[in-house]
Order: sequence, then structure tokens, then C-alpha cells
Amino acid sequence: MSQPETPPAASDTPTNSVGAPVSNDRLAAVDIGSNSVRIVVARAVDTGYQVLDEERENTRLAASLATTGELCPDTMAATIAALRNFVTMAQGYGVASIRAIATSAVRDATNGRAFCDRIQQEVGLKVEVISPREEGRLSFLSVARAFDVSDKPVAVADIGGGSTEIVLAAAGVVEEVYATRLGAVRVAEACGITGVCSGDLLNRAKRHIDEVLRRHARKPPLTPAMLYGAGGTFTALAWMMLAREGVTEDATARGYRVNRADLNHLVADLARMTLEERSKVSGLNPRRADIIMAGLLVIDRILKHFRINEVQVHTGGVRDGLLLTMVEESLVGTHPLTATERRDAVERFAERCGADLPHARHVARLSSRLLEELSEHLEPSLSLRPSDKTLVETAALLANVGYLVNFDGHHKHSYHLIINSDLPGFERDDLRVVANVARYHRGARPKQKHKPFAALGVEDQDRVAKMAAILRVALALDRTHQQQVSDLSVEVTKSTVQIAVSSTGDAEVDLWAARRKVDLFERVFGRQVEFTVAT
Repeated sequence: MSQPETPPAASDTPTNSVGAPVSNDRLAAVDIGSNSVRIVVARAVDTGYQVLDEERENTRLAASLATTGELCPDTMAATIAALRNFVTMAQGYGVASIRAIATSAVRDATNGRAFCDRIQQEVGLKVEVISPREEGRLSFLSVARAFDVSDKPVAVADIGGGSTEIVLAAAGVVEEVYATRLGAVRVAEACGITGVCSGDLLNRAKRHIDEVLRRHARKPPLTPAMLYGAGGTFTALAWMMLAREGVTEDATARGYRVNRADLNHLVADLARMTLEERSKVSGLNPRRADIIMAGLLVIDRILKHFRINEVQVHTGGVRDGLLLTMVEESLVGTHPLTATERRDAVERFAERCGADLPHARHVARLSSRLLEELSEHLEPSLSLRPSDKTLVETAALLANVGYLVNFDGHHKHSYHLIINSDLPGFERDDLRVVANVARYHRGARPKQKHKPFAALGVEDQDRVAKMAAILRVALALDRTHQQQVSDLSVEVTKSTVQIAVSSTGDAEVDLWAARRKVDLFERVFGRQVEFTVAT
């Protein structure tokens, strides 16, 4: 733990309830996990943040969750006591903002919401129960700040007590976030691997973990070059390996690398030990002795599942990602983005994913023009909103970002990249619409058997289908990527939509492509499409 900084001295600045002056650049992040509860107090700086103090308490909040489905009274009381101390500690540093998040244990417990209400009443601390996707995003944000992940496909795993989140990313962009119930406490209890572990017991535990990974973690087209690991299991692994090497001074777990063969040797040695013997292993906190086997097996099976040979230990994680988010908000502010700022953010994301920006911008303009023309002739039956012009332009700019992952099925990869992007200025529901429109820019038409589409409301499904139909035609009208089609206009009859295009050159290939991409358009608008060249 870092040396605590002396709390700020009294001044003319505003003070809090304990008399400490409040500093706008002082922040605190609290993580209520399944195994422990932690706080980090920090000062926001241009490069991120400077840790002023940190503390943790092992409360084993998820101890009874697997058998009862509830958080037990004793662990809730211990957690509340720790939080009360943490809040007092943060007030002593004069923090301007304190945010508390809860993860798997509170998320899964039937009395989790009531527990959060009790914390607010007794401690005065509002708790945000974050989703697995947000948990994975915060972990990746932390890893991306600590390591260069901009030039290769990588995986990030955050092993907690109740769950493990796995993030797959390429070129620094998140493509998938998988949530699994493979937390160290949960696996230890489910598989009974707290003491001596026979070969049969280990094999049963491995099969259990493998089955969960098969069901919930799809293998990516490209093998990740590295697994970055966050959470206590990974830091414990690093310290045990360092102890084995005889490194006891000036050592750090941050960035430590372990290959799968060495990990398996460690697992084999620990498996032969009783719980008492394991609690005395150099580098291992005795409080983690009963769950370390489960955590290490989860690491091993993740490496096997994704065909990765090496793990690199990250000493940050969810709390670090939360603090980075808080720092950004404190330095930049949270004012609503203008339309230009939002468009710039979309284009920066497209560029990071390697998109052909001149083509994407042109398709966005053609999509917008086609929607405008259809609105003029088909309203109110078109049933699209004024804001959908922005959404279809955004989908056009991002339609092909999936090339970053793989050409085959790139429209599906585009969906995942967009839905995990957290683009600034977009409401979550709008981002879901954009991601679905981009997903259907090619390939199969929208269907109820497609889970992301089926999850939308009936009105949003209709909007997605119509905007995807528009986007398919607009993309085809720049099939050559030469921006030959400069503009278009539309005339509508009871049976046809006549699209007249203006061109700056020979647009015959683009028109040929467009005529082949009208099937979804004709289905959703109930009219045949005819193309002509304006004179």
C-alpha cells in the first residue's frame, strides 16, 4: 500500500462534515466486490491520478450466495462497517467526489438492492450496481492505460470472487465482453477445491470451468497475443512466482509474465498441500489460501480456451478504471456534446478501427439524403424520427469497422465493436439501434432469431429494418469507393421508389451494385426500386 499523504490542512476553502477542506481535484473510488471491499483516494492530475491512500477489507460478501441466493447478515454487517470507515477516511482527505460500485455478489443476490438501500441509509453512500459489461469495460480501460494494446488482439480477464469478466479487443478497441460465473469464491465452493486436491477433483473442476467458457465465451477469429489479468488471483500468482525465484526485494507484481507451463507446475504443487500448508506459501496471503486453487484453474482454462500461452499481471482493475473515468469527468467536465463534437468522436472511433473515412463519409451523406427524400414522400407512414438522420449517418460511418477483427462476418463484428464502444453523446438505446443498423448493412435481413434484434422493442425493430435498408442502398451506390454518385433524388408511386442519381463520372458499377442490394429495401417499403441517371 502506498504511504498515506497527510490530509489537507485547514484553509478558507469549503469544509465537509468532519471539518476538512474540500478539494475539487480529490476523488475516491469504492469497489464492493464478492471477496473484498476496497477504497482508493486520489488526486486528479493531467496524466491520470496520484494515489493518496488506499485500504481494503476482506468481508467475503459472496460467502453464502451459492447456497442461499442471498447475502448473509454477518458479511453485510462487516461490509457496512468497512464502508463507514472508508467514508470517514475519504472525508479526512476532503474529497469532492466519492463513487461506490458493486459487482457480482450484490448484482446476483436477491437481497442486493435492499443491501444497497441499507448502505445509503446507514453510511450515506449511494452504490451503483454495475453490469458485467461495464465491469469489463472499466478493467480494459485500466489495462489500456498501463500497457500498449493498440497494435494487437488481446484478452483481458478480471477474476473476482463471484464472477470473471473476459474482454476481447483489437487495436485498443473492445469487441466482446463475456460475463461468466467463474469467480474464485464461487468456483472453490462449487468444485470443493479448498484443501488437498486429488487428480479426479482437479479434472472435475477443469471440466466445470471449460463448460462455462464454451457456453459463454466465443473464441475470436484471431488468437489474442496476450492475456492481461486483473484481480487478486493474478497478483497472488505473481507474488508466488517471484517468491519461487527468490526475489524478495524491490519486486513488483505489475507487468509480471507467467507462461502456462509454469502456471501448471505451481497448480500441481499447491494441489498436494493441505489448506494449512497452503496458507504458509511464500507470496500468498493466507486469507486467499482457500480460493487460490480455483482462481489459478480459471486462469489456466482461459489460456487454454483462447489458445494463449502467456499471462501478464495487471495490478489495476475496476477501481482504476472507475477513477480514470472520474478524473476525465473532473478535468473535462460533463457538458452535453454538440452535434459536431459527437460526429468527431464517431469519426475518431471509425479511424481507430481502420475505416476508409472518405468512403464512410460519402455513404453517410447518401444515407442522409435518401432518408430525407423518403421522409418527404412517405411521411407519416415512414415512421422514422427526426433524430434517425443522425443515427443512420453514424451507422454508415461505422458499418465496416468490423474489418478490424476479420473480413468474414465483419458486419457482426461491427455490431459488437459499436455496442461496446461507449461513444460519447449517445444514449444507450440509440447506440443499440446504430449497432443493429450497422450489423444489417449486409448479409441476412433482420430476424427474430437474432437475439440483439429481438431484444429491441417493436418500434425500434421497424426503425432498424428501414435504416438498414437505406444503408444497404447507400453503401452500394459507392461500391467502387470513388464517390462517383454525387447526389440523389426520389420519386414515390404506389408501387415504386424511383431513385435518380447524379454522378461526376462513370457510376455504372455503383448502380449495378445498388440494383443487387434492394431486396431488404423493397421488403420494408413495399415498393419496387428503379434507378435512373439524372440528366
